[in-house]
Amino acid sequence: MLVRIVKLTFKTAHIAAFEQIFDSSYPLITDFEGCISLELLQDVSHPNIFFTYSQWESEAHLNAYRNSDLFKGVWGTTKKLFKDKPEAWSVVKK
Repeated sequence: MLVRIVKLTFKTAHIAAFEQIFDSSYPLITDFEGCISLELLQDVSHPNIFFTYSQWESEAHLNAYRNSDLFKGVWGTTKKLFKDKPEAWSVVKK
């Protein structure tokens, strides 16, 4: 199993827009082949910083999602709202 953690920093004025994008995309992403789970976490001290925590059956499944039209649409809309460059990690759960 592969875990993908992505740190997203938004302009404060765009937090609500991002939450709407996430809420509408959530069922589509979790229905994507190989997606085991998806969570959205918000930093307690910096409410404009979010983390997505997703679990995938394999790196191939994650890459298939990242190359999909679904990802391109969600990411294309989301990246316009960023304050800082996103950071991402792929890790193996032990």
